[in-house]
Formats: sequence, C-alpha cells, structure tokens
Amino acid sequence: MQQNVAATIIKLLVLSLIVGLALNLFDLDPLSVLADFGGTVEAIFKTLVSAISWAIPHVLLGAAIVVPIWLALLLLRAARKR
Repeated sequence: MQQNVAATIIKLLVLSLIVGLALNLFDLDPLSVLADFGGTVEAIFKTLVSAISWAIPHVLLGAAIVVPIWLALLLLRAARKR
C-alpha cells in the first residue's frame, strides 16, 4: 500500500513538473493562474489559435509537395504488385 502511495506521489510530482514547464512556455506563473484564471484560459486559447493560424499555411505549403510525391509512390507500389 505504501509503495502505491509513493508511486502516485512521484507520478503527481512528475506530471506537475511537466505541466508547470508547459505553462511556463506561455509565460504564466502560479500567482497569475490563480488570480486571473479566466484570463489565463483566454491567453492560452489565444496562443493556441495564433499557433494554429501560423501552422496552417506552412502545412498546406508542405502538403503541396508531399502529397503528390506520396500519391505517386503509392501508385508506383500498387503497379509493381500487379
């Protein structure tokens, strides 16, 4: 029983460290999270929307090259199997 409690505490500490590091990427600290929780959620949402808005054009640009090559290779492999 004590081993399960110790393992759970260690898992919680590691998870807390990972979440803390992730929140630090958004320039958040514990006081601002507790003081302005709604604003914090909004800031995270805005950052995610900004990241997605940045990524979409780059993904589409890359897909314009990658997808035709993948499709050609797929068709070539299918032709070889016949």
